[in-house]
Amino acid sequence: HYQLDVAALEIPWRKHSLSSLIFCFTPGTSDPYVKLKIAGKEVFRSKTIHKNLNPVWDEKVSLLVDSLSEPLYFKVFDYDFGLQDDFMGSAYLYLESLELKRTHDVKLELKDAHCPDEDLGSLELAVTLTPKEMDSKDSVSESFLFSYHSLRLSDLHRKSQLWRGIVSIALIEGSNLKPMDSNGLSDPYVKFRLGHQKYKSKTMSKTLNPQWREQFDFHIYEEHGGIIDITVWDKDAAKKDDFMGRCQVDLSTLSKERTHKLEVPLEEGRGMLMMLVTLTASAAVSISDLPVNMLDDPYERKQILSRYSLLRSFHNIKDVGVVQVKVIRAEGLMVADVTGKSDPFCVVELSNDRLQTHTVYKNLNPEWNKVFTFNVKDIHSALEVTVYDEDRDRSADFLGKVAIPLLHIQNGERKAYVLKSKELTGPTKGVIFLEIDVIYNAIKAGLRTLVPMEQKYIEEEPRVSKQLLLRNFNRLKRCVIFLINIGCFVNSCFEWESPQRSICAFLFVVLVWNFELYMVPLMLLMVLAWNYISFAAGKDTRQRDVALEDMLRGEDEDCVRDDKDSDKKGFMDKLYAIQDVCSSVQTALDAGASFGERIKNTFNWTVPFLSSLAIVVLCAATLAVYFIPFRYIVLAWGVNKFTKKLRDPYMIDNSELLDFLSRVPSDIQVTVVFLSPSQQDPENLL
Repeated sequence: HYQLDVAALEIPWRKHSLSSLIFCFTPGTSDPYVKLKIAGKEVFRSKTIHKNLNPVWDEKVSLLVDSLSEPLYFKVFDYDFGLQDDFMGSAYLYLESLELKRTHDVKLELKDAHCPDEDLGSLELAVTLTPKEMDSKDSVSESFLFSYHSLRLSDLHRKSQLWRGIVSIALIEGSNLKPMDSNGLSDPYVKFRLGHQKYKSKTMSKTLNPQWREQFDFHIYEEHGGIIDITVWDKDAAKKDDFMGRCQVDLSTLSKERTHKLEVPLEEGRGMLMMLVTLTASAAVSISDLPVNMLDDPYERKQILSRYSLLRSFHNIKDVGVVQVKVIRAEGLMVADVTGKSDPFCVVELSNDRLQTHTVYKNLNPEWNKVFTFNVKDIHSALEVTVYDEDRDRSADFLGKVAIPLLHIQNGERKAYVLKSKELTGPTKGVIFLEIDVIYNAIKAGLRTLVPMEQKYIEEEPRVSKQLLLRNFNRLKRCVIFLINIGCFVNSCFEWESPQRSICAFLFVVLVWNFELYMVPLMLLMVLAWNYISFAAGKDTRQRDVALEDMLRGEDEDCVRDDKDSDKKGFMDKLYAIQDVCSSVQTALDAGASFGERIKNTFNWTVPFLSSLAIVVLCAATLAVYFIPFRYIVLAWGVNKFTKKLRDPYMIDNSELLDFLSRVPSDIQVTVVFLSPSQQDPENLL
């Protein structure tokens, strides 16, 4: 190990490079600062010298370098508040050529890979390379030496801005903002700032209750987190943007490794902002080591099992269960950098809760070995695990994703999942190894099924596509054809096309004389029982799932070909004019088709938990209608509906039947999420 001292950073710009400066920077002046990276990781950021083309920083930093073969990477940027900083040039410092224990005056010529011939000036620094002194105690064991170095590294970088964690912010919405325009509305956008880091949201036109639904990350450099400054502005194309209010979020008051829902009022203005904030530790602070976690400890596991036992079914109804996710490693990831490597990190999401691992730099087979724990609010949620490539100069690149329904998890099984595309319609490169445990109370989970589902705040907007319109139309057409076939079947009974069928139908008419209301849920129970016999006999829906997956893959390929053709013919320009109408029609078709498919999948035992819950409810309904007069049931229903708001003014009016159906997956969701284990096996894919 070596200690490296870097001091006296400055950039003398040559007079004959003025044309390069005008080309690369804002004419007149710049606000330069320097970033220093080792092995792709930022370890130092200089102060910003404002309005200067010949900056002198006069700063000093000491770094620990594991290997002299790893060069230092210097990048110079022009600071631009509210916008993305401009790149001003970069250079490498190779340490192998430096003499030990001697101060070297080094001059690095700044270059741009896109303009290799341009002269962007130079970076001058004084570098001293000295061997790190180690005590005799440090050589007791290799593992102790490593931990000692990690501690020293943290101490040395306390003032050199080595980031210690990540704060993930999801800007959801604003409410009752201050009107700034003559029409009584505003065009608001939000600026966030944490230290030197900043983010600007998109502008929402003509509204006082904007819905942004944007997600972004900041790095935490301070030990206690720091303070996020937030300002809201009204976009004005004619003059300077108007200030609408400000607020702050103190990260030191927020607990780590959990998602906080914050509603922050605006000062010097009106209204409030709602956001989700999650603090995640960096590589130096593990979320939970694999050998030490709660579900692997027999005593802790026994306590949790007791907490969610049937005897405590009516204690804290909203606490349905707990899920523990071990993110172990990934293999064969996609290459995202020009070096032929990637800087992968993993994000684990359950509904609106979001946690992420540290980044493993320059690796296509990363090992994270992290354990995440989430509280389960809805057992019908899907656990989403996404792998990204970190890029400090722009947003992270997508590498792959998997979605695992909680009801399909086999506890304690270490399993490899094939990474898929963002839409989960086809595989990408690589697999990820996970081990998941879910413990929940079945009665609480069943009761939560009959209340509205928690809204997921950050979701991608559906794209308008001719193929999606056609697919949703065909799905809805199949549901309509099914109803028409039932009508034709009933009509054929009156036409005596089949004497046996008509005789049975005539006997059914005779039974109407003895009809009772309890026979309605009883008939639905018979349908469920008949389909369960088919389900238990092995007549599952695997062939249908495979056929649907092939259909989706074929439609996606057709969509890609159509998009290429449309680019040539200018089809998208014509479609853009009616984009809103097409999106509404596409959404309506999807909603109608999904409703019919969810009813069908309830009786087809697509999700056994939901079908079993339907049997319990129908049995209870049969007994209630059989023993209780119908007028008493209607009276109880009416009293409950009319007094609901009086008992709880904040209660959301809902339909238990629709809430139940919202948990049943449609055929498309069955295909892309609720796959059989054989379809998740990476060996089958290979």
